[in-house]
Amino acid sequence: MSTQTTEGGRARPEPIRAVPVRHPGRWVAIVVLVVLAAMFVHMLFTNKQYEWRFIADNVLSAPVARGALTTIELTVFAMIIGVVLGVVLAVMRLSPNPILSTASWLYTWFFRGVPRLVLCVLFGNLGILYSRLEFGLPFDRQIGYLFGIDDLHARIFGVNSTTLLTGFTAGLLALAMSEGAYMAEIVRAGIQSVDAGQTEAAQALGMRRPLMLRRIILPQAMRVIVPPTGNETIAMLKDTSLVAYVPVTNELFFQLQHIGARTYQIFPMLVAACLWYLAMTSVLMVGQHYVERYFGRGFGAAGAARIRRVRRTGASGEVAE
Repeated sequence: MSTQTTEGGRARPEPIRAVPVRHPGRWVAIVVLVVLAAMFVHMLFTNKQYEWRFIADNVLSAPVARGALTTIELTVFAMIIGVVLGVVLAVMRLSPNPILSTASWLYTWFFRGVPRLVLCVLFGNLGILYSRLEFGLPFDRQIGYLFGIDDLHARIFGVNSTTLLTGFTAGLLALAMSEGAYMAEIVRAGIQSVDAGQTEAAQALGMRRPLMLRRIILPQAMRVIVPPTGNETIAMLKDTSLVAYVPVTNELFFQLQHIGARTYQIFPMLVAACLWYLAMTSVLMVGQHYVERYFGRGFGAAGAARIRRVRRTGASGEVAE
């Protein structure tokens, strides 16, 4: 190895030649993955059981399109009810009142412990318990007996349970009430992630608890609440297929199953269902990315990059000296 001599007479070592570390295992894994992907694509185009032409003719038919709209409606309404219910349950769970806290815990315990498919079927058969739902004075007949009236009916109005609990309503209530239990835990974790000093400062300013939650705690907790809420929304979109067992006949999965059963093409319609749910969840994933980036401003690597960019550009948008 050659060396160079400095002015002081000491030898200067030759610069180190850095050699990149070899990773042969990575190339082997890449080759295996490429081969498997090629085999999968070849199977998709050569296996006649997929019936791609049949799928193309039916995947965008009018009943299936209406079923997709029903699926979107179920997702939106179930998430709205679930989020609102989750916030209320989370506040109750964190309340110093033991009755409110216990009631919230019992609700969460039940609806997190029962599968959603069971809940959908259960809510679809609630008419077995009550054939008619009536609203008015409770124990009206017993009160009437006290005053010698045998046929006292102090009811404001009533409705048949089968009329009120349609398949759509039963499925929506089952999904929304189950989602409320999960959202309660997500919101509770988000609230508890906010530093206690924020609450103490708000209390020192004389803020009441509702105002403190709306102005101080919940806006800061959104950074923790939003990512799992996005995941729950995607999961809810997929779980809407469970209402086919209520049954909800105008739902996407039910319509695809019906076409498959009517034409004896079961597997192609299952493939069509996969394509529909993949397309809709992909749109939700894109939306989730932007929502997370919005509420994550000022935190993590993205927040640090944004702060550096603001410092470089300055308040006026020009590059600072």
